[in-house]
Amino acid sequence: MLSANNRSRLALFLPHRPFLSETFIRAHVERLPFVVVPFYGHELGIESDVGKAVWPGGLFFTQAASRLSPRVYEWTRTRLLANLLRRRGFDAVLAEYGTTGAYLAPACERAGVPLFVHFHGFDASRTEVLDRNRGSYEEMFRTTAGVFCVSERMGEQLRRLGAPADRLHLTHCGVDPELFGEAEPAKAEPNFVAVGRFVEKKAPHLTILAFSRVVKVVPKATLTMIGTGPLFGPCRRLVQALRLEDSIYLLGAQQSDVVAEHMRLARCFVQHSLVADDGDSEGTPVAVIEAQMSGLPVVATDHAGIPDVVVNGVTGVIVNEADIDGMTTAMLCIAQDSQLAGRMGAEARARALTSFSMDRHIGEITRIIAEGLKYPV
Repeated sequence: MLSANNRSRLALFLPHRPFLSETFIRAHVERLPFVVVPFYGHELGIESDVGKAVWPGGLFFTQAASRLSPRVYEWTRTRLLANLLRRRGFDAVLAEYGTTGAYLAPACERAGVPLFVHFHGFDASRTEVLDRNRGSYEEMFRTTAGVFCVSERMGEQLRRLGAPADRLHLTHCGVDPELFGEAEPAKAEPNFVAVGRFVEKKAPHLTILAFSRVVKVVPKATLTMIGTGPLFGPCRRLVQALRLEDSIYLLGAQQSDVVAEHMRLARCFVQHSLVADDGDSEGTPVAVIEAQMSGLPVVATDHAGIPDVVVNGVTGVIVNEADIDGMTTAMLCIAQDSQLAGRMGAEARARALTSFSMDRHIGEITRIIAEGLKYPV
């Protein structure tokens, strides 16, 4: 099945419109060299790129019918989605998150359209998600044309869940080297920056506690935190309780160009990711890659895909999860040794250019989908 302009048509299903921090997902919409048609929402409550419901009343039907008669609802969902794929002439489907792929798999099989599924983090780790989707994941893995994971550890987890090794592809997230770059940590003041949602698995409160010890030794040190989320308010109050309003700046969510500018002015990037109580884990935090591409050393935890990006002792320092003492020590080393920061930052930039560019990431996904289709892109 070829499209009129000789390029394959790719239906891209996302559970929501990408957050500011989800630059990697926005890049899939904007940069994949197919005729990309995005759909936002969940199951039958999806809408087009211009906000028009694909099925008026579909969201209500999803909420009501799935409770009243799940089997009838699943039968209806499969046929409506399959008809959409056939009617719009799609050559392939890319599902962002395993949970999206799980409900699309039966429809793709019925329509004869190859399904590619991109896992990102919680969808491969959160206990409740895995328990609820265990059966549908197994069925999805049986029929999928390809599964993307973003770290070695995620790949191991997906294999345990049943992902076929011959269709499982490791593709690290990528960032734009033209946007993120030009940091000079050897010349910068001891300014630390952290970027990410204020949620349990990113543990922003532990970053604040570690920095509160750093500033006692290096009084001119600062910490700028970019992002928002359910822990933003508690973290703001923690900063106030520690009387660090003049040293810690909480900026909320910001556009990528603002993030890049703060990274250019920093000495070091810091991230204290850990496994949340509900099992939720990172995939590979994109902000860590952005920092390394900027030319910053990174102090972070031995969590999920972080060791894939940060080479301990070479491009940054990795400490154990919840090790505030270890993070404090690592931050102090960089705060007190600008030349060490410069050497690590240069190594980080060089490695990121080779392994973590957006062009490389998009190229890998394009190649794998194209090979699965055997159609021109």
